[in-house]
Amino acid sequence: MRALVAGIGNIFFADDGFGVEVARRLDDRELPAGVQVADFGIRGIHLAYELLNGYDLLVLVDAMPLGERPGTVAVVEVEVEAPDAEPHGGLDAHTMTPATVLANLERLGGHVERIVVVACQPAAIEEGIGLSPAVAAAVDGAADVVLDVLNGSFVNRREPRWA
Repeated sequence: MRALVAGIGNIFFADDGFGVEVARRLDDRELPAGVQVADFGIRGIHLAYELLNGYDLLVLVDAMPLGERPGTVAVVEVEVEAPDAEPHGGLDAHTMTPATVLANLERLGGHVERIVVVACQPAAIEEGIGLSPAVAAAVDGAADVVLDVLNGSFVNRREPRWA
């Protein structure tokens, strides 16, 4: 199995840098064979092109509103189907959402069999460098959760799992 763990987010908007920080922490961890971890930040088009190299599993790590207390981490399996999102007109790498990335991937002829999102409820998404205390405290646990996903510990495809 080939898997890509993509840390995404903008480090200049406080907790939006969560995925980037988790990707950095995973650099120090032992990963299963066939797994690549990368900090894609806000470079969505680069993520789409990287996925053309053929991956069975994509793990997106990002800050996301969950309606929970800040620092809550959730694992959500995404149904893989033709995306509704239209590709961004100019393929501006700085404004592509994950949905737009996947829409462009399909249009470029690529496909990912399974997509899982490891998300964290942010406390603040505003200009500023550095994670809030609650989100910073969730980074190591989220890295553990990513490893659980990679090792097959999360198999339920219907229910989100809260960590």
